[in-house]
Amino acid sequence: MNFPGALTAAVQDHPYPLLFATISGAHLYGFPSPDSDWDLRGVHLLPAREVLGLMGGQETVQLMNDPRLEHLQMAPYSTEIELDLVTHDASKFFRLMLKRNGYVLEQLHSPLVVHTSPAHAELRTLAARCVTRHHAHHYLGFSANQWRLFAGESPPRVKPLLYTFRTLLTGLHLMKTGEIQANLGVLNEEARLPYLDELMAQKRSGAEKEPFRGDAAFFEQEFQRLTRQLEEARDASHLPGEVGGETTRALSNLLVTLRLKDLT
Repeated sequence: MNFPGALTAAVQDHPYPLLFATISGAHLYGFPSPDSDWDLRGVHLLPAREVLGLMGGQETVQLMNDPRLEHLQMAPYSTEIELDLVTHDASKFFRLMLKRNGYVLEQLHSPLVVHTSPAHAELRTLAARCVTRHHAHHYLGFSANQWRLFAGESPPRVKPLLYTFRTLLTGLHLMKTGEIQANLGVLNEEARLPYLDELMAQKRSGAEKEPFRGDAAFFEQEFQRLTRQLEEARDASHLPGEVGGETTRALSNLLVTLRLKDLT
């Protein structure tokens, strides 16, 4: 995939070395609108001297509608884009991997890679050992929040409705296979829910705040049905209940290796 030049420029201008930077959000999920912003997510490595010293460093770097990005959204690029950049230091990101946080796993496994490194590949391998049945709670909570957002708006929008079903189907796929899949189009090849194809087409051809036009009561029934399916899949899943100690040690060793390499 050809990315806007502003994305690669943002990676090059990042204040810290990056282990990886990938695209998340609507572009990853398969239903970007023409005016959707670009969500760039990744992991940076704070210098060892900052971590070991008294001054500390930025565990999280976030640049959203930030003046420091203005030069990335202008010439020589053909079109202006909205860019939302968030990266975490490796230590913070590794800790999030050990929790029931599906979002960081989606970033790690995103096929839309703007920047990568050998550590990125190693992290993807270790991530498979971080998945537990309790990740279902992440997707159940996320989908419930998106449904409340959809139901509480007047008029409602297509975006939170798509996010509702995207998270439910990602959770179901994860519980059944242990694999992260965030693209709703790919997920729907198995789910075969025609209304999702229609909603995605509406979102892709419309605006980021495209209004919903349809039967909300029908979608509430579908939301409840898929929620029950995810709960049942969680209870029946053969995924482990917790991350093993060997995986925690492997992540810790990788972090130490990266810090020591920075000192040499």
